[in-house]
Amino acid sequence: MVNEQQRWLRFFKEGAQLNDDSGLPDWMTTQEMRQAMKTLKQFSEKDRDYHAYQARQNFLREQLSRQHELDEERQAKNEAIQREQTALKDKADAIKEIERLKALLAKNNLN
Repeated sequence: MVNEQQRWLRFFKEGAQLNDDSGLPDWMTTQEMRQAMKTLKQFSEKDRDYHAYQARQNFLREQLSRQHELDEERQAKNEAIQREQTALKDKADAIKEIERLKALLAKNNLN
């Protein structure tokens, strides 16, 4: 037979491995032990809920970080495209200026 001190010692040592659903061992059949198991189960559920919450928060932070990286990449590409378009416009303007100057030279050489 197990005394109360031994019962509590076993509870603290083995309580995490016990499962209300599969039936408790004979040494756990007191009202106090049932209440202790109920409390242990509540703490375990809160702990699982907390870890699930933390996992969700970590996932959201990671997604936000990835989105931020993608936004930065998109912005850098858009800026590069704008610079390229500006360079092409400047080149086209330069070609037009060269053609205008050639035409002006040709006109002066004819006179």
